[in-house]
Amino acid sequence: MSRVPKDGFCIAAFVVITDERDSKKVLMGKLNPEANWDHIGALDSERVQRHKDGWTLPSSHLMLFESPQDASRRILKEQLEMDDLELTEPILFSDVRALKRAPDAKHWDLDFIFRGKTSQDRIPQGPKAWKEIAFVDFDLAPKGQITQLHLDVIRKAI
Repeated sequence: MSRVPKDGFCIAAFVVITDERDSKKVLMGKLNPEANWDHIGALDSERVQRHKDGWTLPSSHLMLFESPQDASRRILKEQLEMDDLELTEPILFSDVRALKRAPDAKHWDLDFIFRGKTSQDRIPQGPKAWKEIAFVDFDLAPKGQITQLHLDVIRKAI
């Protein structure tokens, strides 16, 4: 393939951290629009504004020539301020979907999903990337509160 598909192609890493006592609770945050999401998540300001009020997984598009494993370590460090959490090898997930803004368009995602576990007392307090960070029960979260198709990522990871 010598070109990017017309309707977009994303390569991303997701870090799905469950509560060690309740695997239905996943660590998620609400984006802080003041954080440097261009670097820590490879997100432009328009996308940050669009998703800042919903629950989002720690994740990032891969930077040019970055390995998925390096991206997962960057996510832990820069988004969660955690350096010592052990993660699994990634689950690879690919999806092609229509875009809401252009239903005839097809967008391709290639996702690397890393998993880990921790306890409530090890969640960093006040990482700069998030307005709020917490374990969220993905089965009980109101519809539409989990953003960017991240519920699909959670279901693939659990």
